[in-house]
Amino acid sequence: MSSDDQLDHTGKVVVITGGTKGIGRVIVERFLGWGADVVTCGRSEPDALPERDGRRARFVAADVRDPDQAAAVVDAAVEEFGRLDAVINNAGGAPAADAATASPRFSESIVRLNLLAPLHVAQRAHHHFVELTTSGVIDGGVIVNIASVSATRPSPGTAVYGAAKAGLVSLTQSLAVEWAPTTRLVAIIAGLIETEQAELHYGDADAQARVAATVPAGRLGTPQDLAQACRWLTSPFASYVSGSAVWLHGGGERPAFLSAVDG
Repeated sequence: MSSDDQLDHTGKVVVITGGTKGIGRVIVERFLGWGADVVTCGRSEPDALPERDGRRARFVAADVRDPDQAAAVVDAAVEEFGRLDAVINNAGGAPAADAATASPRFSESIVRLNLLAPLHVAQRAHHHFVELTTSGVIDGGVIVNIASVSATRPSPGTAVYGAAKAGLVSLTQSLAVEWAPTTRLVAIIAGLIETEQAELHYGDADAQARVAATVPAGRLGTPQDLAQACRWLTSPFASYVSGSAVWLHGGGERPAFLSAVDG
């Protein structure tokens, strides 16, 4: 089998949460282009659903913070296509907030979206992976959890988000042990990614260039970089990758003390 065949997702069914805008939308479009049937979700349907090469994603209105709605997204994929091969837990994020004054309701919402929602989706996906593997429809399934460098270093201004993403990495490791061999789980620790809302995070074009200069790769990551990582992790090439955290950060961030030393 050639490399192209290994990376081809034709005939595969993939659920991608939060795939109607931003990074998620790009991931959905790429998987459609790679041949997959894609089901995505959001709290409200967008004016235009993601599509590629004349193929359009299937949309389910759902708030994945709610366990029943999260399960309904996964169920919809299996009901429509008769199988499920992969889940990408992309939905997440958090606005900046002062940890000293953030309300309990705000903090709970961030944890629900970035930690509990991926768990709800993963639980239902694992249920189907077991049934589909037992019946011979698939040879096991894979769940990719999109985490963040905020999980691995201080995250001032988004402290609860960083803590939730750290929990997601830990959850990935534990479930990979509990649910093997029918379900593989991998976390992607995403670094600084450039999106259409980059100005909200990094400032104007000049500020973004200064931020990019701090990355060893010399640029910010792109949603396409993240999509390609998901493509590999959900392919047979990664069949022995489970319980791992894959870093996607262009080499990381320059240690602050080096700037002080250099003056």
